[in-house]
Amino acid sequence: MSDIPRKSIAVCPGSYDPITNGHLDVIARAAHVFDEVVVAVVNLSVRKNKPLFDIDERLGFIEEATAHLDNVRPEPFDVLVVEFARRVGARAIVKGLRAISDFEYEFEMNQLNRIQAPDVDTFYVMASPQYSFLSSSGVKELATFGGTIDGLVPPRVAARLQEELSRKA
Repeated sequence: MSDIPRKSIAVCPGSYDPITNGHLDVIARAAHVFDEVVVAVVNLSVRKNKPLFDIDERLGFIEEATAHLDNVRPEPFDVLVVEFARRVGARAIVKGLRAISDFEYEFEMNQLNRIQAPDVDTFYVMASPQYSFLSSSGVKELATFGGTIDGLVPPRVAARLQEELSRKA
């Protein structure tokens, strides 16, 4: 066995439609713990509606918003998250938790993932207080009805969100 320490890689999966400052907080915190963080952007989610932004635009938002983090990179995926984690050499999945409702869903997903890949662990990061209420769907709803989204998402995301939703109105 080699004496060279193994690089720690984590995957932060999500739809990121759009990425919020809460997502970015979890990603940045993971980047301080792991050698490399792959922001895994699901291309087709079975749980959610068709995304507002296509995969390339979501990847671009993430790339721009995490440019200051040298050990973070976004990548699309369309397989089981544990399969994707193995493909990129990750032994960890990092997810944020905001409320009890997140916990219930994530507990179920964790159990299913452990059956599929007992070698891939999931780590949960509690949302920072200022982001404990923040969700992509909530931001889209605010933007749809003219609410203020400044400070909830990166500036370019806010501009694109307002542009996209004003077209649909």
